[in-house]
Amino acid sequence: MIMKISFSPPYVDESVIKEVVDSLNSGWITTGPKVKALENEIKELCSAQEVLCVNSWTSGAIMMLKWLGVKEGDEVIVPAYTYAATALAVLHAGAVPVMVDSCEDFNISVQAIRAAITPKTKAIIPVDIAGFPCDYDEIMEVVTEKKILEMFQPNSTVQQKLGRILVMNDAAHSLGAFYQKDKRTGCETDIAIFSLHAVKNITTAEGGAICLNLPEPFDNAALYAELRQMTLNCQTKDAFSKSKAGGWRYDIVDFGMKINMPDVNAAIGLAQIRQYSNLLASRKRIFGQYDTIFRKYEWAVLPPSKDNGKESSYHIYALRIADITEDLRDEIIDEIAKSEVAVNVHFIPMPMLSFFKNKGYDITNYPQAFKNYAAEISLPIYPQLTTEEVDFVINTVVDAYQKIILK
Repeated sequence: MIMKISFSPPYVDESVIKEVVDSLNSGWITTGPKVKALENEIKELCSAQEVLCVNSWTSGAIMMLKWLGVKEGDEVIVPAYTYAATALAVLHAGAVPVMVDSCEDFNISVQAIRAAITPKTKAIIPVDIAGFPCDYDEIMEVVTEKKILEMFQPNSTVQQKLGRILVMNDAAHSLGAFYQKDKRTGCETDIAIFSLHAVKNITTAEGGAICLNLPEPFDNAALYAELRQMTLNCQTKDAFSKSKAGGWRYDIVDFGMKINMPDVNAAIGLAQIRQYSNLLASRKRIFGQYDTIFRKYEWAVLPPSKDNGKESSYHIYALRIADITEDLRDEIIDEIAKSEVAVNVHFIPMPMLSFFKNKGYDITNYPQAFKNYAAEISLPIYPQLTTEEVDFVINTVVDAYQKIILK
């Protein structure tokens, strides 16, 4: 029996529909009370000092790098193994992405970070691939080492105030993950940004959430207000204030962006995050079901889920096939597709993409990133999947492996 399995459909139940309809019926659908409520929910979940919702991870990252004051020639360290937005945000902000290699757990190599730091380095953007947190304690130790601090050359007021390299966690996949036994992602670095895109654990259709945890002497509450204004073109009045009788006059006080999140979008995420403990438990159940069966096969390399107090958000089940070539992996994926099971690959390393190749990035400089990519197949994992459907996915993958490798 063939079951048609989608890869990552959004979770939409009656509570989501009700929350969206409530927004539509309110007469106020752009940034307003539901955005603030979602910010508060994320803030409570991840213990961040402040949370600001925006219209995408990418625009949030661009804004924060601009706020940091990066300029032409400045460097921002990123992993070669991530989605393109991580480096594109750096380029949009005017800086140079310095790509480094990954570890076997998919995440950025701390050793590679240290080796890549120069006096031009202004920020580091680690990425929690598949929802499994990076080694943030080690990364924060690196940027506070005496030798690294002495190398740092600030060229903006914000950089001078911070006095070191900024660490901004690309937490696009890791909302709800733990980077320590009792601490979730979102509070572990200076800034962390979650994605709320349609395929993420919590979605607002499109969106992102910036977590602010800057150390003293920064005031995160004051920074939240400053950045909220920056998301509205640095306009002194929001749309609600301007819509009141006699409230038309406003000013533009700086060079901002237009990247605010609307209430009608926030409503989707608000309904989902209020039941996130159950949604996350469902993802963990499916992840465990995959693990239980695939660990029986010598060719299956299971993705990381728990280690030294860290625990994944179970966003992606990143299965790898041992001792396989990229071409054979692709053949297995094609075979899986014949059974109407949608799988994916996370990610094509950025140096393999035309845009970055044309800028001189070379995948041969990132051997672990390529090795991870060439063997990886992302399997469906979302709350709506039944036990029977997961079994079907597993059997389909096993059958495809046997047909391609043992033929």
